[in-house]
Amino acid sequence: MIRLLFILLGLSVVTSCGKEKVGYKPTPYQLNIPSHFPDMNIPADNPMTLEGVELGRFLFYDKRLSGNDQMSCGTCHTPNTSFSDSAKYSTGIDGIKGNRNAMALINLGWDSFFFWDGRATSLEQQILEPVPNPIEMHLSWKEAISKLKKDTYYRNQFYKAFGVEDFDSTHAAKAIAQFIRTMISGSSKFDVMYKIENNKPLSASEQAVSIEPEEWAGYDLFKSLNGADCFHCHNGPLMRVSKFSNNGLDFSFLDLGRGAITNNPNDHGKFKVPTLRNIALSAPYMHDGRFKNLDEVIEHYSSGIHTSPTIDPLIEFSSQGGVQLDAQEKYLLKRFLMTLTDNSFIINPDFQDPN
Repeated sequence: MIRLLFILLGLSVVTSCGKEKVGYKPTPYQLNIPSHFPDMNIPADNPMTLEGVELGRFLFYDKRLSGNDQMSCGTCHTPNTSFSDSAKYSTGIDGIKGNRNAMALINLGWDSFFFWDGRATSLEQQILEPVPNPIEMHLSWKEAISKLKKDTYYRNQFYKAFGVEDFDSTHAAKAIAQFIRTMISGSSKFDVMYKIENNKPLSASEQAVSIEPEEWAGYDLFKSLNGADCFHCHNGPLMRVSKFSNNGLDFSFLDLGRGAITNNPNDHGKFKVPTLRNIALSAPYMHDGRFKNLDEVIEHYSSGIHTSPTIDPLIEFSSQGGVQLDAQEKYLLKRFLMTLTDNSFIINPDFQDPN
C-alpha cells in the first residue's frame, strides 16, 4: 500500500510538471483598425485570439529562440526604430552579418508577401525562417521548441491559445504572426491630412492637429507627376503599393532581389516596395541600407537614378537621373515625409517587451 501511494504521488508530480490545469477557451481578439484603413484578411487557420497575441508577444522577445539565448526577434526589430534595425546589416549570434537591412514591422497584416525578395507568402511562413537561419538566430526549431516545453508558462499558454499540449514550430509561428498583425500604425499627422483630403470624419483629437502650409506643399510635391513623383509606389493609407520595383539603385546587380527567387531576368534588381510610414525612424534605407538618412534618399530620386533593363517604368525621369528637385523642393518633401511619423506606435505598451 505504501509503495502504491509513492507511485501515485510520483505520477501526480509528473502530471503537475507537464501543464497546469488550464482550459481551452480562446477569446476572440478585436483588431483596432483605423477607420480609413481597408479590412485585414486574417487566415482562416489562424484566427486572432487574446491568448494567441499574448503568447506571440512573449515569443517575439524571447531570446531562448536563439542558439546562445542572446537574440530574439526584438533584437533586430526594436520599437524605437519602428521595429527595424538601425544597423545597415543585422549581426547574428555567431557574429556573421547579413546582406540586407532588416525591414520595419509595421502594418504587415495587409501584406501578401514578405522579405525584400518576397520569398514568403504569409507572415506565418516568414516567421519560420530567422530562427534556424545560420546567420541569424541559428537554432533548429526542434531545439527551440524543446526549450519552450520546459517552461510551465509556455506549456499553459500554448494550450490556452491552440488547445495543444504537444505544440511545435507551426504553433509558435502562428502566435508570433498574431502579435505582429496587432502592430498597426494609423495615428500620424499624415493620417489627418489623408482624412481631410478624402473628406473623412476627424476625431476630436485629430481636429486639434495643426497641419502647416509647408507640410501640405510637400504632400502636393510628393503626389505631383512633375514634382517628386513618389505617388506611383507610395499612396493610400498604407503608403505603399503591393509590388516589386527596381528603383534605379544600380546599373548592374550584386543582389538580384526578386530575380533570385523567380529566376526571371525581368525581375533582376527588383525589391519589395516598403511602406513609408515612420520612415523618419527606420534609417538606414533601401534593401542594403546604403542611405544613412532621408536627405540621401531624396537626393537619390532627385539626381541619382541609374537606368538598367529592369528599371521601373513609373520612374519617368530616369533618363535624366531623377526628378531634379531644387533645394526648396527637397526641403518641402522632407517636411511631408516627417508627417508620417507615428510616435504612439513605437511607445504602445502592447508592443513592448513583456519581460
